[in-house]
Amino acid sequence: MIFAISEHILTHISFSIISVVITIHVMTLLIYEIVGLRDSAEKGMIATFFSITGLLVSRWISSGHFPLSNLYESLIFLSCSFSIIHMITKIGNYKNDLSTITAPTTIFTQGFATSGLSTEMHQTSILVPALQSQWLMMHVSMMLLSYAALLCGSLLSVALLVITFRKNIDIFGKRKNDLIKSFFFGEIPYLNKKRSVFKNTSFLSFRNYYKYQLTQRLDYWSYRIISLGFTFLTIGILCGAVWANEAWGSYWNWDPKETWAFITWAIFAIYLHTRTNQSFQGTDSALVASIGFLIIWICYFGINLLGIGLHSYGSFALTSN
Repeated sequence: MIFAISEHILTHISFSIISVVITIHVMTLLIYEIVGLRDSAEKGMIATFFSITGLLVSRWISSGHFPLSNLYESLIFLSCSFSIIHMITKIGNYKNDLSTITAPTTIFTQGFATSGLSTEMHQTSILVPALQSQWLMMHVSMMLLSYAALLCGSLLSVALLVITFRKNIDIFGKRKNDLIKSFFFGEIPYLNKKRSVFKNTSFLSFRNYYKYQLTQRLDYWSYRIISLGFTFLTIGILCGAVWANEAWGSYWNWDPKETWAFITWAIFAIYLHTRTNQSFQGTDSALVASIGFLIIWICYFGINLLGIGLHSYGSFALTSN
């Protein structure tokens, strides 16, 4: 009873704190960036991490096993993983632009876990025989940490594509308007307009410089975070293979969960390979990462909805990775 009450309190505390953090980000984005508010948002993310960690520890003590045996627990751990990725990136990024991604994804996953699932799924249960192993903690935690990192990195790539696409549309629209006006109104007005454009070149260069700087930052952090997530994913798959050999007598069985985990690994391996070629960096590699964003959700959530294969205990009611 005590653990149930503590879980309920910690869930509401973490959800309330992350809601305040998102409100602060919206205020600084729409009104004005205040250093004090930004620092409060960072402290809020840390408080959210400790609240969710306390929730997981409480379930661990009450159930007697690591809390990653069903969909509710894995979603809570995934939201905790987003806050971990946030704090890791804070080490090398003072402004930590990733908070605009990690905060909403944290509240989305936790909100779905607490409100989108039935109350029966929130209850702890006895582990099925296949999950009664020491590899549960290592394999599933690595997989969920990799999902969190890869999702954050992919969202940064999506943002890069949106900014680049919008910039290209603006340039195309300006060139089209200039050509139409020069064709219908003669060359003199067109040349006069070009002179005024040259007068404002310094302002345009200033604005384009910061757009360029923003896309470079997005590309840089996307690569760093996806590299981290790819490392976690590789470790998680290797741990899962060892666990599968102990449980089923085979390292790899090509069931749907394993197949899509391999597809996810291959997509982000292609992304990292494209990064080694200078000509494919930027939008080309970002496009691959954007495809990976969809693949991750299919691997994590889509296969669980089907509930087929050797990972059938990882269905909508119970999930392993």
